[in-house]
Amino acid sequence: MQGTLAKMKTHLAAPVQYQLPVGEQQVALNELLGRKISLQYQGRIFCIHCGRKTSKSFSQGYCFPCFRGLAQCDTCIVKPETCHFHEGTCREPDWAQQFCFQDHTVYLSNSSGIKVGITRNNQVPTRWIDQGAIQALPVFQVGSRYHSGLVEVVLGKYVADKTRWQAMLKNQVEPLDMRAQRDALLDQCRTEIGQLRQQLGADAIRELPEAEPVTIEYPVLEYPTKVVSHNLDKNPTMEGTLLGIKGQYLLLDTGVINIRKFGGYEVAVNH
Repeated sequence: MQGTLAKMKTHLAAPVQYQLPVGEQQVALNELLGRKISLQYQGRIFCIHCGRKTSKSFSQGYCFPCFRGLAQCDTCIVKPETCHFHEGTCREPDWAQQFCFQDHTVYLSNSSGIKVGITRNNQVPTRWIDQGAIQALPVFQVGSRYHSGLVEVVLGKYVADKTRWQAMLKNQVEPLDMRAQRDALLDQCRTEIGQLRQQLGADAIRELPEAEPVTIEYPVLEYPTKVVSHNLDKNPTMEGTLLGIKGQYLLLDTGVINIRKFGGYEVAVNH
């Protein structure tokens, strides 16, 4: 099977079901646990947006012109509190109207410890799975990506906003009482959230007290004790026994690979 890699598709089940897109085909990964697999980079990269052949990938799969020109590659996607749409300088105003100006969820997750994050409502629970979270709990709903970023900044003063990816892959994480974590955090930041509501409008930040915690189980036979990363740019052949899948990583007995990092890379897959 040969084609370009794309972010793994997931379905929340016990455990999560994974499919690896390879060009127009998809590999059902769960059934390959415990079996030998190989990925062989064919030396070509194609932009995941425009399909242009590129010598180098930017921002997990884009060619340089797309990286420089697309709104989805702007820094405000990573740091939505820096949104500049209101200044009239958005790279793609029509795209932003569809992508950024829709309901977003501000959540707590537990991937390598408690952290705060944001996602579009239609990306729940995909976003949590992609981060390798074992638990997640929605906390607020807001009407735009910019507003979600402002809330995240407030909560990020008290809890982490990044996953320690090596600890996540080693499964160095203990289950938490997510409601208790939420309640303690809201007590700490209630004044600042109140000030944001005054600034943005009373209904701009909607608390979700009835939200239920979600527990996520991953298809893993064995977690690595030491994380060694495969890099297709340095070694075009990756092979070994598939021991698990977590987040957007394949866990092999020879090391791990972040599939999302190599979006657009043409590979041959054998299993």
